[in-house]
Amino acid sequence: MSNTTMKRKGSCFVFGDNVNTDEIIPARYLSTSDPAELALYCMEDARSGFGRRDDLSGSIMIAGENFGCGSSREHAPISIKASGIGCVIAKSFARIFLRNSFNIGLPIIELPEADQFGEGDEVEIDFDRGLVRNLTKNKEFTFNPYPEFLKKVIDYGGWLSYAKAELMKEGA
Repeated sequence: MSNTTMKRKGSCFVFGDNVNTDEIIPARYLSTSDPAELALYCMEDARSGFGRRDDLSGSIMIAGENFGCGSSREHAPISIKASGIGCVIAKSFARIFLRNSFNIGLPIIELPEADQFGEGDEVEIDFDRGLVRNLTKNKEFTFNPYPEFLKKVIDYGGWLSYAKAELMKEGA
């Protein structure tokens, strides 16, 4: 699973600044850690019924500053990934959300120009080149490409699967 081309393409769903983990996955739904169940309530307090939409697969979530602030619950990026969102682009992320996202294999991008995307815009992301294209508005933006190690972690679906695969290669 290394050296693969990593791209995403989909429609945008736009959220604002300071979206916290309780808006991403409200605490009242944390009686389970089942990703499929968590996906049903993704963004429930920010946009009711969002996680039950049938058009989320491969879509791109756009947000403003400080996305994922609040608690350190890993359930928040899990619910986003399990809902089918292909990538989250935000002006900035809360540090623990950023780390949790990479740990579970959810691609995220910090992009200062995130406010230049509108609801329903078609977006294409080339992680290898560090390029985000807003196909609707015919604009391009750059970001620092992921290092090869991080691409592998995401390719494997998260840190734990990556570590298991690496240990298997070593015969551990």
